[in-house]
Amino acid sequence: MQQRRQLNEIAVNRELLNGALDTPAWWKWAVIGLASVVIMGLVVFGFQTNRGLGVTGLSRPVFWGAYITTFVFWVGISHAGIMISAILRLTQAEWRRPVTRAAELLTVFSLLTALSFPLIHAGRPWRIIYWILPYDYARGIWPNIRSPLIWDPVAIGTYLTGSTLFLYVALLPDLAVLRDRTVGWRHAFYTMLALGWRGNPRQWKLQTVSGILLSALMLPIFVSVHSIVSWDFAVTPGVEGWNSTIFAPYFVIGAIHSGVSAVVTMMALMRWLWKWDNFIRPEHFDALARLLIVVGTAWFGFTLVEILFSLYTLEGSELAFRDVQAFQWPWSFFFVSFMMLAFFIPVPMWLFKSVRNSIPLMFWTSIMVNIGMWLERFLIIVPALSRKTPFVYTYGEYSPSMVEFAMMAWSLAFVGMNMLLFARFFPLVPLFESKESQIFTMDMKIGRATIPAVLREQE
Repeated sequence: MQQRRQLNEIAVNRELLNGALDTPAWWKWAVIGLASVVIMGLVVFGFQTNRGLGVTGLSRPVFWGAYITTFVFWVGISHAGIMISAILRLTQAEWRRPVTRAAELLTVFSLLTALSFPLIHAGRPWRIIYWILPYDYARGIWPNIRSPLIWDPVAIGTYLTGSTLFLYVALLPDLAVLRDRTVGWRHAFYTMLALGWRGNPRQWKLQTVSGILLSALMLPIFVSVHSIVSWDFAVTPGVEGWNSTIFAPYFVIGAIHSGVSAVVTMMALMRWLWKWDNFIRPEHFDALARLLIVVGTAWFGFTLVEILFSLYTLEGSELAFRDVQAFQWPWSFFFVSFMMLAFFIPVPMWLFKSVRNSIPLMFWTSIMVNIGMWLERFLIIVPALSRKTPFVYTYGEYSPSMVEFAMMAWSLAFVGMNMLLFARFFPLVPLFESKESQIFTMDMKIGRATIPAVLREQE
């Protein structure tokens, strides 16, 4: 049995370290393609900074548009890491193991992307930095703690710090494996990052305890971050459809729906690109689909409640807003599209085991969900502002410009490029989690008690 475990560990190391130690042929071209889109986005951002927000579709009264929609979208995607890693770690769900690191990475890179969009949206990024962190206190200018400009950076910054620590602590054992398998500058690089990890019982105990503590500490942040994002809208006076007390849980459950769907997309891509069929298996997609059925149904329930709350008061302005949102072109098309894509098509499909075990179907349904969730955020923001007319004139209806579409493409390419760059130096699937999962399966087959592998090695 001991020999089987050693052979299993060698096979796991060899297969999962292929991406970090041996670059696949397609990797270079994929990075070049994504980097080209990222550079294009930076050029477009420079053009917008030079010319101002007039190059976008923003105008009175629609002063928030595709940029803020994409900001909310990426904050929602970031909830994937905590949902998959923290909550499922605390509940000891064994099937989570191969997908934890991809979910944590998606959290970190999504938050970095989300933080960029308020700066992009400001048009003059140095001004928003000044009002968040004023550097001239002699003038008596201090941050306004009642402003979302303060809430969002503090909440997302805390979330990003905790998520990065969460990712790094779980990465330590794999860094030690890479240190022992490399030479030259790579060996020095991994030695520095591994922090002297030797895999002794005390280090494993500290690593396990720190993972559990970080999981527990991240849960309140997990809830508060998207609640604060929802309050960006809920505390804005005079905008129909925004002043709703249900926004905080409604946004949180929507973030989980889109975040877990994004993890499904990542899993399918990882399985296809790196040929990790032995580690990312149909049963993992089946488990995530079951989770998505519950989350998607809860999100649909909150959506209905949010609409019914606004109709219950029978206020003319709220009724008029819902009429615009659901029955007037083009919003009616977007409304039907987001409901179909986010719930009515994917969730009934996931009820069938054949769909849950079909990786191509899970891939496309997860993409459908996130297209639908982006449209949901767009429908919350733009139609509501379109009816807010504090002036007797407006500059025209809002429609995203090519500049905004370019920056949205930049955000997708930025996240994808960072994921590929990370995969070039570190394993996307945790080595020790995969070994422990396979030993767990072996022990279940022979009827032994399930003791963590690292503890059993000390017997």
